[in-house]
Amino acid sequence: MPYDPRIHHRRSIRLKEHDYTQPGAYFITLCTQGRQCLFGNVVKGKMQLNYLGHIAFNCWEAIPDHFPHIELDTFVVMPNHLHGVLVIIDTSVGARQCRAPTTER
Repeated sequence: MPYDPRIHHRRSIRLKEHDYTQPGAYFITLCTQGRQCLFGNVVKGKMQLNYLGHIAFNCWEAIPDHFPHIELDTFVVMPNHLHGVLVIIDTSVGARQCRAPTTER
């Protein structure tokens, strides 16, 4: 089913007064477009990564190579999403304000 904001809406769990650029541990969930199972399958209770799953895994592990002020904690790649904990350890580098890229249609 395609995304419909009248049906598919979630209440934000973000704290309105919290500055998310500050040091701390942050739980992240990344989902594939349309919740497509692109990263592999769960077989007998264990995740079996496919080629794209290994890419997602390796990209997640490479985050500190690109952002030295970030440390990784636990994470898991699932068939259609990834859960992980990022730890911001230093705010003296990087952007002070981040915005998601927008696309023109």
